[in-house]
Amino acid sequence: MSAPLFFVDDGALAAVAVGEAVRLDGPEGKHAATVTRLAVGEQILVADGTGRQAHGRVSAVGRGELTLTVEEIGDEPAADPRFTLVQALAKGDRDLLAIEVGTELGVDEVVPWAAARSVVVWRGERAAKGQAKWERTVRAATKQARRARVPAIAPLADRRAVMERVAAADLALVLHEEATEPLAGVDLPPSGEVLLVVGPEGGISPEETQAMVGAGARTVRLGSTVLRTSTAGAAAIALLSGRSRWA
Repeated sequence: MSAPLFFVDDGALAAVAVGEAVRLDGPEGKHAATVTRLAVGEQILVADGTGRQAHGRVSAVGRGELTLTVEEIGDEPAADPRFTLVQALAKGDRDLLAIEVGTELGVDEVVPWAAARSVVVWRGERAAKGQAKWERTVRAATKQARRARVPAIAPLADRRAVMERVAAADLALVLHEEATEPLAGVDLPPSGEVLLVVGPEGGISPEETQAMVGAGARTVRLGSTVLRTSTAGAAAIALLSGRSRWA
């Protein structure tokens, strides 16, 4: 079994060298010492969420905290091309499932989208809570996948913001059940941003589809079946990763 991963504050590992000690406290330290019950001598990974990662062994365990001695340190390079998932808000936490699995499969940025047919609406306090929940979900999935970089969560996007992202992307793809072009046959750019748009339970409206195509997007399909909003994005990210990063 691979060593468990825990996060420290951004930049906390910038000046750390092999042989030095790193203290893990706060919620992460409590989880490592109290919940996971790591003991002296066990291997552990710590990362700062920006790619910097230290591998070491636990040298001391206290109440709600522990210390590790660094044996190896390195940087996880930023992916290129990078994958951005524009995920429509969905009911029943299906959007959370989508970004959780998408993160485990390699997505680099997530954009919450208030689509025309989204049943869920983020306004006021609910918007702040929703954003925070998405951030916690992505961070937990990053730990599960042993990734040293935490995908960014963009602010809630309306139609105009999504069109701007589509126009700026090196390749923008809209998953659509009526599309004729298979995603498996799309050539990926050698670098830059690949933007993948997934609609809500009721699908992307014709007006939204037309606007995105007008902004430079291509509509694509995964296969002959229709997937839920909770699984479509993850399936697409897995396919793209298999053709590039996992090859």
